Amino acid sequence: MHDTADLIAEAYALGAGPWTLTPVTRGALGQIWKLSGNGSSWAVKELLFGCDEDQVRREAALRETSEKLGIASPRLLPNREGAHVSHLAPGSGSASGPASTSGSGSSAGSHIKLYEWTDGTPADVSDPEILDWFGRTMALLHRAGNGESRTPGSWYERCPEDAEWRELHGKVRRAGMPWADALGRFIATSARELAPWVTPSDPGDLVTSHLDLQPQNVLVGPDGPVLLDWDNAGSASAERELARALFVWSGGNEGDVEAGVRVARAYRSAGGRAVVRGPQSFSMLFATALNYVRVQAECSIDPTVTAAQREFGSGQVVAALGWVPELAVVSRLSAVVERVG
Repeated sequence: MHDTADLIAEAYALGAGPWTLTPVTRGALGQIWKLSGNGSSWAVKELLFGCDEDQVRREAALRETSEKLGIASPRLLPNREGAHVSHLAPGSGSASGPASTSGSGSSAGSHIKLYEWTDGTPADVSDPEILDWFGRTMALLHRAGNGESRTPGSWYERCPEDAEWRELHGKVRRAGMPWADALGRFIATSARELAPWVTPSDPGDLVTSHLDLQPQNVLVGPDGPVLLDWDNAGSASAERELARALFVWSGGNEGDVEAGVRVARAYRSAGGRAVVRGPQSFSMLFATALNYVRVQAECSIDPTVTAAQREFGSGQVVAALGWVPELAVVSRLSAVVERVG
């Protein structure tokens, strides 16, 4: 029987090998593997929570349009059938490969995507040139995604209501999670404070964009910065994506407001259309932060996923509770970047 690496190489017509598959890193949505052989390397992304093939098509289309505008990113390769996502049947590979590590349950097998391998160093958010690059890149992304009409997903538009939080907190307490009390304090304070700012987007402000514009999704290679991890590509408010990115790229709650100002200036200078108009512009930031805590808490007590998935979810809850944006910090950042115009 072929092992998983050979099956992937065969699906993408990469040649005879020999091929090796090595785990690299785990994110919220997928596991990254490095596929190596014949002097070449590729990045395999195993999708841990199933696959929306329409979303993958949006990702491929946006990435292609963005490349024409000068945004560097790893190519998303089609398989032999021309599709940008492949399915590995359950039990089709060795124990070290994606077919047997899917966190969504191995009985369904794995969906994978194949990208060019990218070498580089993490983006340095203290480097003014990186901040300028990012501001210009976000402006180009919004130009590439102009004309969107689909309503953004609920992940970006709503957050849990009080009753949903109470139900989740009860389940977490009954499961004996060590962070149950911390989650309760979060629900009573931060979640209650931020929820009123989460509202539907203006339909006239929508673009198709990356939706995960964080420094950790940028590598600086020999030819400059490269934008990674386009899995979330879809509809969003340009204003709200800008605001969220300004908070993240300025360092969050402990950040440097001047870094946010620099990004905003570069964005405007490159023709970016969005303008931050107060804390209400940060609705997407608040929604995604609150929803991330919710889904990871749910995952941590979900008996239908693997123990590794539950452990990952538990750790992410603890981390995410420390990342939740503070309204006072957002208000200060907003007041400063609003003057950029």
